Amino acid sequence: MYKHILIPTDGSVLSTTAVTEGLKFAKSINAKVTCVHVLPHFHALQEVDEGLRASIDRLTESLHKPDAEEHARKVLAPVSALAENQGVACATMQVTHNLPYQAIIDTAKNSGCDLILMASHGRTGVEAVLLGSETTKVLTHTKIPVLVVR
Repeated sequence: MYKHILIPTDGSVLSTTAVTEGLKFAKSINAKVTCVHVLPHFHALQEVDEGLRASIDRLTESLHKPDAEEHARKVLAPVSALAENQGVACATMQVTHNLPYQAIIDTAKNSGCDLILMASHGRTGVEAVLLGSETTKVLTHTKIPVLVVR
C-alpha cells in the first residue's frame, strides 16, 4: 500500500478536513506524511516596465517574505501538532511557486511520495470553468495517485 503521503494545505476549512482525514488514513496504513503549504511569488506591480518591476519585486518580496513565512508557520503548526498527537510521522514544508498545482506535483516527486491526498471545493458548472481547481490540475498533470477529500 502507500508509504508516503503528500497533503497540501492552504489552511482553509476544506484543506484542514483533508489534513485530518489524511492523517487518520496515514495512521491506519502506517504511512508517513509530508504536508506542504504553497505560496505564490510576490509581485507588487503587474503593469510596469519589466526591469522596474523586477527591482520593485525584489524589494517588496524581501518585506513580504517574513509575513509569508509566519503565515505558513500558522498553517503548518497545527498540522504538526495533530500528527504528533496521532503518532504519525509528518514533515512540513513551505514552497514558493506561482503554479500551486505544479509545486504540489514537484514536491510529491521530490519527496518520494506515492500518494497525494487533497481537498476539493466541489465547484461545478461555470464556477468550475472560471475559477479552475488546483485539485483538477493536479489530477490532470500527475502520474502519482490522488485521493480527493470533499
